[in-house]
This record gives sequence, C-alpha cells and structure tokens, in this order.
Amino acid sequence: MSYIHSNEMQRLQLWSKRITSADNRSPSELVDGLQIESSVSVDMAKKPIAITIESNSKGLESLKRTEDLEFKILCIDLRTLPDYVQFLLCCGAVFVFYLAYGYCQELIFTVDGFRPFGWYLTLMQFAFYSVFGVTEMSLKEDRTRKISFKTYLLLAFLTVATMGFSNSSLGYLNYPTQVIFKCCKLIPVLIGGIILQGKKYGMIDVTACLCMTGGLIFFTLADSSVSPMFSLYGVLLISLALCADAVIGNVQEKVMKQTQASNAEVVLYSYALGFVYILIGQLVTAQFFEATVFCFKNPIVFFYTFVFSLTGYLGVNVVLNLVKIYGALIAVTVTTCRKAITICLSFILFTKPFTIQYVWSGFIVVIGIYLNVYSKNKAKWDAQFVSVVHRFWPLRRRLVALQNLQHIV
Repeated sequence: MSYIHSNEMQRLQLWSKRITSADNRSPSELVDGLQIESSVSVDMAKKPIAITIESNSKGLESLKRTEDLEFKILCIDLRTLPDYVQFLLCCGAVFVFYLAYGYCQELIFTVDGFRPFGWYLTLMQFAFYSVFGVTEMSLKEDRTRKISFKTYLLLAFLTVATMGFSNSSLGYLNYPTQVIFKCCKLIPVLIGGIILQGKKYGMIDVTACLCMTGGLIFFTLADSSVSPMFSLYGVLLISLALCADAVIGNVQEKVMKQTQASNAEVVLYSYALGFVYILIGQLVTAQFFEATVFCFKNPIVFFYTFVFSLTGYLGVNVVLNLVKIYGALIAVTVTTCRKAITICLSFILFTKPFTIQYVWSGFIVVIGIYLNVYSKNKAKWDAQFVSVVHRFWPLRRRLVALQNLQHIV
C-alpha cells in the first residue's frame, strides 16, 4: 500500500489516460510487450489517498521463457554470447548460407545441357534434405511423429510443387526474375483468400498487393525486353510455385500450432515423402535415367547440388531462429537485404543484360513487402512508434500533458 497526496491525482489520471490510449485493453498496462493485469483501487474519503496495485506475474514468466528459447547455429548454443554478437552471427549466417545457395543454384544451370533437368535437381535436393532431417531428428530426445501421415502426404505434395516448379523455372528465366517472383507470395494468398474464403482485406494489404503486382509486371517486361532466355513458360512455372508456396505456408502454420511439431520433423517427413513423389514422376517420364547419365558424365553437378542443398537447409533453420528471437521486421529486413545482394551478385558473377528498369521495379516490390509486414504488426509497431516519440521528444510530451491538464481543470 502506498500513499500520495490529492494534488497528485491529476497526474495519475493523465498517466492512466496515456496507458489506456496506448492499449485499448483497459485496465491493463503493456510494459515492454508484456500484459500485466492490474487493479487500482482509490479511497477518495481519506487523505492522503490510498492506492493499491495488484499485479500478475504471468507476463514476467512468459518473458523468462522467451529468453530461454533455444538458439543454435550449426549445433552451437549461442545463448551464452552477448545479444549483439548473437544477432551479428545470425545475420552473417543468413547471408553466407543463402548467398551460397543462390550462387550454386544458378551455377548448376550454367552447366551446358542441364537446363531440362530441373525436376532431377529437385529430386537430389529432397534426398539431401531427407538425410539432413534424419540426422537432426536423431539428435533430439523426442522423436515421435506428431502430425498425421495423411497431412504429411498433402504437405509433401505442396512442397514438391513449390520447389520443383521453382527449380525448373530457372531453365527459362533469369535468376533475378525468379527471386523477385518469390518475394511476392502475398498476391496468391490475398486472391485465394478473397475467392475461396470470402475474406476482406484492409487498404494496407491491398496497397501492398498492388505494389508487388506492379513491380512484378515492370520487372518481367524489363526481363522480356533484354533477356534472350526469357520465356512465358518460365513465368507460368514460377507462378505455380508461388501459389503452392502460399498454400503450404498456411497449412504448415496451422498443423504446427495444433500439434507443436518440431521443424526437423516437418522437414524430414515432407521432403522424404516428396522424394518418393518426384522419383515416381521421374521414372514414369523416363527422365531419371537420362538425367542420371548426364550427371555422371558431369560429376561436378553432384558437388554443386550437395552444397546447394546443405546451405539451403541450414539457411532455413537460421531464418526460423531469426524470426523466433528477433521478430518478423528484423527477419524481413535481413532476408530482403540478402535477396537484393543476391540479385546484384547474379548480375556481377553471371553475364546477363541489365537495364535500370530492374532497379526501380524491384524497389516497388520491396515497398509492397514492407507494407505487408506492417499490416500484420500494425498495432505493435504503432505502440512502439508512440513509445519512441515519447522518449525522444520530451518537449512535445510536456505540451500534450499541459493540454490535458487544462482540459481536466
């Protein structure tokens, strides 16, 4: 129990109003992202006024669990390191793994004669991912399958469509064009939500979709005008990959929340079953034997594919850690910078025509990406913005307080 004089009551009221305006869930306060329930009782009959504040410690326990989240890169626990070192190592790992991933993917298709074998590349990639998944699962104490086999059959099919169409599209498109398309998953998600589920989206989501659509159109037109290898068939393939990727994200999120399955389990079963799907398709079309003979004549393809698969697998795990520890904004910022650097390196390391239209159309897509992320985190980011303004703009803060005092008086 603490006591304050009655002339402090106005300040208390201002404080309460500010908390209520920052978080509509009155009577509770939002302190550093934690909701701490409180009850404030005021005895007006006595002077000094008595105020009792009872708080719930569940928010603090939640913070402790967040701080204790596992954070490993290459099986090395980073929780003992300072925060800034963890962040720099995580960002560095994203850049190293995904730059190597993109470089090897484009390098594979520069091998003379490999362009028709995009699905065979996906077959080898799924085989390596399955091996990596088995290895990771063997290091875990809980190895029981938590998601039904029927669900994994669907996940495997969608994963095959996403990765297979994406890899195959490189035989008909420039790598930068493929990367730009893969940034625009929001478009099929929004269209599917409107048509299939009758959802209604806000102005920010619609604007983000329009930015991505416009940027894609201009980027594709630039590619078609300067690239000798441009093909509408490649656009169709990457578009199908984009649609499958949009669906698989929703399915994975739903089942992982319901079952609390680990990333290693989902990767193992999705890619192992996907390997079987692709193998059957390759045997039916007889491309398996043709592609295998080609790769044995060019064994460097096997090495490129191994590095391509290893860096992709490690990159996915690092990005998941980045999202889990630092949130969506930081993760999107890091991965967007990585994609921009990947596109720049693609033009530098691999000979291809260039036009300034690539730059400004790609920038429009980036604006759409950040509008999409903002729409998903609007309430949280707005509250953080207000907090920053209050912290670094004390004069404005005093003026607002004085204006509120005048209204009260």
